[in-house]
Amino acid sequence: MKLTFLGATHEVTGSCTYLEACGQKILIDCGMEQGVDTFVNEELPIAPGEVDMVLLTHAHIDHSGKLPLLYKNGFRGQIFATEATEKLCDIMLRDSAHIQMFEAEWRNRKGRRAGREEYVPMYTVEDAQGVMKCFIGCRYMEEQRIAEGITIRFVDAGHLLGSSSIEVWIEEDGVKKKIVFSGDIGNEHQPLIRDPQYIQDADYVVMESTYGNRSHGPRPDYIKDLTDVIQKTFDRGGNVVIPAFAVGRTQEMLYFIRKIKEDKLIHGHDNFEVYVDSPLAIEATRIFMEQMEDFDEDALDLVNRGINPIGFPGLKTAVTGDESKMINFNEKPKVIISASGMCDAGRIKHHLKHNLWRKESTILFVGYQSNGTLGRAIVEGAKHVKLFGEDIEVKAEIRVLTGISGHADKDGLYRWIASFQKKPEKVFVNHGDDDACVAFASRIRAELGLDAEAPYSGTIYDLAENRYIKATTGIPVPKKEYTAGSRRNTVFDRLLAAGQRLLAVIHRNEGGANKDLAKFADQIDALCDKWER
Repeated sequence: MKLTFLGATHEVTGSCTYLEACGQKILIDCGMEQGVDTFVNEELPIAPGEVDMVLLTHAHIDHSGKLPLLYKNGFRGQIFATEATEKLCDIMLRDSAHIQMFEAEWRNRKGRRAGREEYVPMYTVEDAQGVMKCFIGCRYMEEQRIAEGITIRFVDAGHLLGSSSIEVWIEEDGVKKKIVFSGDIGNEHQPLIRDPQYIQDADYVVMESTYGNRSHGPRPDYIKDLTDVIQKTFDRGGNVVIPAFAVGRTQEMLYFIRKIKEDKLIHGHDNFEVYVDSPLAIEATRIFMEQMEDFDEDALDLVNRGINPIGFPGLKTAVTGDESKMINFNEKPKVIISASGMCDAGRIKHHLKHNLWRKESTILFVGYQSNGTLGRAIVEGAKHVKLFGEDIEVKAEIRVLTGISGHADKDGLYRWIASFQKKPEKVFVNHGDDDACVAFASRIRAELGLDAEAPYSGTIYDLAENRYIKATTGIPVPKKEYTAGSRRNTVFDRLLAAGQRLLAVIHRNEGGANKDLAKFADQIDALCDKWER
């Protein structure tokens, strides 16, 4: 009965913990690392084919993104997750696979000319489709015996549709232990999503600390602030362009706008149109509508009254590329919600091209913008940006709707762990940057008297005997040195991301008219001819 910590140790992404008990080999999450990799992560100590099952907390790629790779390498076990998580993974893992395949195609096209070995994608769409056959959908608060001596239960974590904390009861060799894996703990009072449910007892807790040393501050009045942005922009004759993540944030924006429309808060612009321009966001919104039983009380009240909480007159979707382009030929003031949320790829860049230069328009940011992204540059006051090789002057109003976060802040995390009426024997703090996880572990030691530590990757703990088998220290990832002639830098990474987006667009146009596809191919060939080196 032991835990091995693999991913998201002193880092925010790549969640993965390995549990051995009752003869079973179990992974809790199998996530992809995203962004800057700070510490070296230990590899899974067994072959993927030996993994019996995966317990998945939620669908975000940093928790689920390596499941197709696990399948590709031999895993054929069971994946237990909530029903909503299963549905979201079906679209998100396929989307991720498209990106992996594009990167491989791009590298190999260049590599063949340079005589380099073929680059193999992390996984393919077929791998993503294959791993979905392993899923077993579970309902919240229903205990499920997954093996002799092991019972689990999913508890609503309030982070994303279908997100969960997982309770695990183990009985082995006469020893009984209960472990709770927090997953990502949600922010309170989010639209649509229920508040995180508290758990009262555990012997061991493995919990996240994304915002372990930060506070979200006072909660804004989102309806008022969003109404103000839309009214002023429409009065100027401009568009409100909202870069938004396809899963979660887009649906929150629709919830707010439905309320604005219902209460007729926008004056002089009756029946204004709202476009969702992201195939992934459209599919995710459909899943939200299918899983309304998982909504919070306010949203369920709307459902019971026959009202769709994220649907309203004037809501339009753009699936094909042509439908996306037509949005910008509509001169009537409108709201455009498009991905990606940080503006580095996706259809949002086209809408920025058509609106950044217009002083009448507003670009409204509703999510965190990472360093080095186009969104961050715009938020920080860039006067000019480059889009599709064209220099665009930033004249539009730039606004940020602060306070929107799907993660609990340091006080929300504290309330969650303080809710345990039975003091856990040990709390393992993970899924937070180095400073955040250390600070949060220190706080709960000092204020709650809990035995709390932030383990590094490779640490192994004996749950039956409550002792470390192996305690590791963090091994920093060596920082790459770039020479003056090096082409791998932040700008080049942006170029790779743009290429990944292109392949995704190609796949989404499959089945289109031959005339349009031929024109698309000619444009890509012309671009390649221009940059061939």
